[in-house]
Amino acid sequence: MPGPHVTRPTCRFSESPCPIGFRSQADSFAAEGFSLVPDVIRAEECESISAHLQLSTPSGGTRCLLPQSWCASLARRLRQHMAPSLLVPTEHVAVQCTYFEKSLAHNWLVPIHQDLSIPVADRVDEPSLRGWSEKEGSLFVQAPVDLLEELVAVRVHLDACTADDGPLRVVPGSHLHGRIEPNVAVLTRNAATEMRCQAEQGAALVMRPLLLHASSKAAGKSRRRVLHFVFGPRSLPHGLRWQYAV
Repeated sequence: MPGPHVTRPTCRFSESPCPIGFRSQADSFAAEGFSLVPDVIRAEECESISAHLQLSTPSGGTRCLLPQSWCASLARRLRQHMAPSLLVPTEHVAVQCTYFEKSLAHNWLVPIHQDLSIPVADRVDEPSLRGWSEKEGSLFVQAPVDLLEELVAVRVHLDACTADDGPLRVVPGSHLHGRIEPNVAVLTRNAATEMRCQAEQGAALVMRPLLLHASSKAAGKSRRRVLHFVFGPRSLPHGLRWQYAV
């Protein structure tokens, strides 16, 4: 894999022992909650992954890719690729991979929100845990805020994503405010500067799940296919266990 690079480095440095370029990358990610990393995978690998997806996801989307060997292997490589820049901690494990396909045939919009749910192996009787649900045979629960703050999502773009393809729109820095109620999320977005995250094929958008984000319907004739990986700490609180971890 080519080395990581961020498109919007800041000029603030920390006492981290990593190289200066990576320091600013980590600082920017900490402050804004997202970073665009180009050339994470090559075009030919995007096409190879597409062949796997055609066999396993006829409906155009799924949350259950991580157990597949090709997906687990890609997750390990992503963690290794992001570790030098401190975007994904080396001790984190991949716990989910969701596939999205947005096109004229599979088109939707997503209102402003945070990603609060995680896939777990078992239901735990703990009053602080809420929002239990089942999706595609997997059990999900809304995680405590201190755990959500540790999670990192890596969205790998299998196609170029232009302004016409319904790109993700994010509110920089909103991940620093913890869990935000839906009505407050709208007010926060309206009072802030929303950024549109366009990306070239093979690029990855790295983000905190607590970052407020939304997307519009695609307006063009192309496809926007994304693999959305979630990385988190190996051990969970309250007796929870990951459903699957790589």
